[in-house]
Amino acid sequence: MTAIAPVTLSGRYVVLEPLSLDHHDGLVAAASDGELWNLWYTSVPQPAGMRAEIERRMALQEAGKMLPFTTRFKDPGTGEPGKVIGMTTYMNIDASVPRVEIGSTWNAASAQGSGTNPDSKRLLLGHAFEALGCVAVEFRTHWMNMQSRKSIARLGAKQDGILRAHTRTADGSLRDTVVFSILAAEWPQVRNGLDFRLGKKR
Repeated sequence: MTAIAPVTLSGRYVVLEPLSLDHHDGLVAAASDGELWNLWYTSVPQPAGMRAEIERRMALQEAGKMLPFTTRFKDPGTGEPGKVIGMTTYMNIDASVPRVEIGSTWNAASAQGSGTNPDSKRLLLGHAFEALGCVAVEFRTHWMNMQSRKSIARLGAKQDGILRAHTRTADGSLRDTVVFSILAAEWPQVRNGLDFRLGKKR
């Protein structure tokens, strides 16, 4: 597996930048757009906890367990990074296979339906399969997060199964986790589907 290192990925609608504390204020504003921390089936930090979450993800990066990104709108005129809209990561990195999970993702409410999510996934999947040499990329989400489940399935990912009573959420309740994956052999077809979707939004 090619070593996973911080990288900036630029697509049609978004730019994914290596996460840093410089993104703190923009991430607070993005999470406040829709007060995403109130969605009980997701894990989005409240403004007071954003710095700790950034530091947590950066510590996992130092340990080689995560590669976190800040998601920005891409200015259609200049092509430069614009407003911060959320976060995403490569996580559960297993270099021996190799495979990664794309997860711990959230976007501002106003960014939903704008093409930013499929563009972000197009960038992360392309980098995982074409640059890192992954044989599989995994996605996990809460059983009750129907929006996320539909979004992952629409990418072309296959549902592998459900891990029942898998983890505890912030309120202490047990979470059933739905697991999806895309294999390297499936990537060309998935890529074509994503490129078609993104092309339709021109």
